[in-house]
Amino acid sequence: MPDKNYAPGTREHARLERRSFFLMLALVSLLFLFLLKPFWSAIFWACIVALLFNPLYRKLLHSWGERHNLAALATLCICVVIAVVPTLFVLGSFVQEGAVFYQRMQSGEFDLAARIDHVRDSFPAVQHFLERFNLNLDDIKTQLSSAALSASRFVAQNAVQLGQGTMQFFINLGLMLYVAFFMLRDGQKLIALLVRALPLGDEREHLLFAKFAEVARATVKGNLVVAMVQGALGGIIFWLLDIPGALLWGVVMTVLSLIPVVGAGLIWAPVALYLFAVGQWVDALVLTAFGAGVIGLADNVLRPLLVGRDTKLPDYIVLLSTLGGFAVFGMNGFVIGPLVAALFVAFWGIFMREFNMAEVAEGDKDREGE
Repeated sequence: MPDKNYAPGTREHARLERRSFFLMLALVSLLFLFLLKPFWSAIFWACIVALLFNPLYRKLLHSWGERHNLAALATLCICVVIAVVPTLFVLGSFVQEGAVFYQRMQSGEFDLAARIDHVRDSFPAVQHFLERFNLNLDDIKTQLSSAALSASRFVAQNAVQLGQGTMQFFINLGLMLYVAFFMLRDGQKLIALLVRALPLGDEREHLLFAKFAEVARATVKGNLVVAMVQGALGGIIFWLLDIPGALLWGVVMTVLSLIPVVGAGLIWAPVALYLFAVGQWVDALVLTAFGAGVIGLADNVLRPLLVGRDTKLPDYIVLLSTLGGFAVFGMNGFVIGPLVAALFVAFWGIFMREFNMAEVAEGDKDREGE
């Protein structure tokens, strides 16, 4: 016999329908997100491109009389010219130099193990220092040699299989630009739709979206500017000192510079130590002075100005969230990590301002009633 409490039209039946709807809504939403999983990276960077170039889109839209499609298309063309084309050129040169470096390691022209032995023989203190931490220089030498060979082999193999890699890259690039077009053109409508859909309160949602946009712009622009400056400076000093593979190491320093504090020093410092070991004192002193005084200064000056100030996050939070982002999300982590940290701070700020203050106000009223 059916339960009369759940008969159509009763409060219990309406509650059951509501819960069933929310369950199906959650399941369908999760399934849709799962379908988009292969394209998350392209969609994420499409959002970042739309945020970065939205001011330019707005200016073009104002100048051309609300022609949304034309303004969005022109914005993407400018993005390709100033960002995508130079990146493709540098990546192509990087792959070529990586292939040459792999060939030099295979032929024995570049012997990393022998160079590490030079450092150990010239600086016995290094061996003693490592022994204090139970580290064996021979094991480190073997691991570094294996890692360098594997990395250069990977680059060389990608150079051989360039056709397949290039096709996949351009598919992802085209998808990113395609989505970015609609993010630019319909961004305000999408934000308004999300504000209507999310049950967080319109004022809070506008605050969180504004924080997301602010941190994304500051993190991407700041970190990329610092990384490009440090990588360019490192590549230039390597070229001036006639160190082989200047462009290769410049690109590597650019990638490592996305990590705050250490960054490019992971490359130029060991090279400077090696130059000291082989007796090239002038080059070693120049590289050390330039690395610490110019490359390091660029990080210490530019990063707090471009990242920490605009994100309004302490430097240690930026460092920890960036490292955590790399560990969890890979290369995209240098943006996602600080974004998560900024949203964490924003949510707790809203909680302390609205909920805790409300409890304090209620407590004051109760004391006044007594």
